[in-house]
Amino acid sequence: MFARLAALGSATLGEAWPGARILADPPRPLAPEMALAGRALPLSCRPGDNLALHRAIAAAEPGDVLVLDYGGDCGTGPFGEIMALACQLRGIAGLVTDGAVRDSRQIVGLGLPVFARGLAIRGTTKTDTGRVGAAVTLGGTEIRPGDIIVADADGIVVLPAAEAGAALAAAEARAEKEAGIIARLRAGETTLQIMGLEQQEHRT
Repeated sequence: MFARLAALGSATLGEAWPGARILADPPRPLAPEMALAGRALPLSCRPGDNLALHRAIAAAEPGDVLVLDYGGDCGTGPFGEIMALACQLRGIAGLVTDGAVRDSRQIVGLGLPVFARGLAIRGTTKTDTGRVGAAVTLGGTEIRPGDIIVADADGIVVLPAAEAGAALAAAEARAEKEAGIIARLRAGETTLQIMGLEQQEHRT
């Protein structure tokens, strides 16, 4: 299911499913082609300390997405190449954070999807346990453990786990409809014709 959700993308899911929660001004991918879908494992770090990240990586299951509340701080980089490799080896689907990361070139080279507010090379301490597994709020959206996260270059969408199957079906139906529109465009029709907007144009 996760692969199908990622392939459909955040825009299609966000429009197709009324229960989708869309992050405002979302963190951006380190590379445009990065995309992920998986179960949310929320965590919180005190800005300047990344012990909770180490704890979350150790606790995560394959397919989890680390969703890090870093208080919006971009002065330090709590996540870098070593953590990215650790995530990849444990089957973690990726990281979404309202903070910064470091070693961006190396992370992109590894291929782990990482979505962040910025980049920062200043390091962190490892003394504050933070919180792992409690709900966090990013982009004005509450993200709970087990929620489904879908992220790509267009945005980030959160789905309740119980609605994932229905949301997937709705998004696939929308994608099929859009494929039909594209075929009609290639056959020479205009968007006015396809969407039945010609009469409105004449009224104005």
